[in-house]
Formats: sequence, structure tokens, C-alpha cells
Amino acid sequence: KKGDKALVGNSAYRRYLRSRGNAFEIDPGKLAEEARFDGLSVLRTNARVTPLQAVIRYRDLLEVEALFRAAKASFDTRPIFHQADAAIRGHVFCSFLALTLAKELNRLCGARGFQPEWQKLLNDLDRLQQATIEKGGKVITTRTHVTGQVGNVFKAAGIALPHNISEHPAD
Repeated sequence: KKGDKALVGNSAYRRYLRSRGNAFEIDPGKLAEEARFDGLSVLRTNARVTPLQAVIRYRDLLEVEALFRAAKASFDTRPIFHQADAAIRGHVFCSFLALTLAKELNRLCGARGFQPEWQKLLNDLDRLQQATIEKGGKVITTRTHVTGQVGNVFKAAGIALPHNISEHPAD
């Protein structure tokens, strides 16, 4: 017999309940006991690093994962399960590269007094497009107007956007 607590579908919630006759109530003692751990994380590693370095690396990992989630949502991609060592190494390399680029961009933007919001930035970048037309011996290039955070991020990174419309002779 599982007991009356089995009526509560979520097993994680069951441990905070106590039975009072025909009813259940929240056990304040159990809640207080668990509250001691609110906001705490336990990291276990076999890497030879200090506890502070482990926490910093873990936070970096969380940042990379957040960037990947934003990128996957923006590009509408699905998970890939790697089986070959080369694919795993490539995934780790891309993760490290994403972290390095994001940290550097955060540093550059922070020096200018703002921090980009990644999902919004990706959405703004999606709207930035360029078209090239060749006609009558001339090449005309046009791009959409910059919206949102894109202009500030490009300035912070030292990247010059091309003019909205440019024209030059065809090669």
C-alpha cells in the first residue's frame, strides 16, 4: 500500500504534506528544513580547480547553454546527438567559441554602458538583410535599416555597417 499521499500526483510535492484526518496540509517544518538550501547549488568535479574556478566555469557553461537555446529558437533547429569523437570535439569547440565571442561582445558592450539581450539581438539581426542588383554595368547594394540593439552592438564591436545604398561599377 502506497498510502494516502499517493493521491498527490507529484512525488516532489508529497514530501511536504502531512495527513490530518481526511485532509492533507503542508508541513511547515519540512518547508523550513528545505528552505535552508534555497539558492544553493552543489557542484562536484574531478577537475583540478579551486572551488571558485569551478563555480565560474559552471556559470560560463550556463551562459553558453543560454546562448545555444536562444540560437536554436531563432534558427528553429533541433538537438543533435553526437556519436563520433570528431563530432563531439566539434561541438565542444563551437561551444567554447560561442562562449568566447559572447564574453568579448559583453565586455565591449559593457565598456559602452549596455548589455545586449541575446534573443532580442538575434531577432534584430534576422531583420538585417542585404540585396545586390547588377544592371547596366553598375552594382547597387542596399540593406535594410538597423533596428533595436544591432547598431549599438556593431559600434561596440568596431564593425562598420555598409551604407544603406551603395553603387559602384560592375567588374
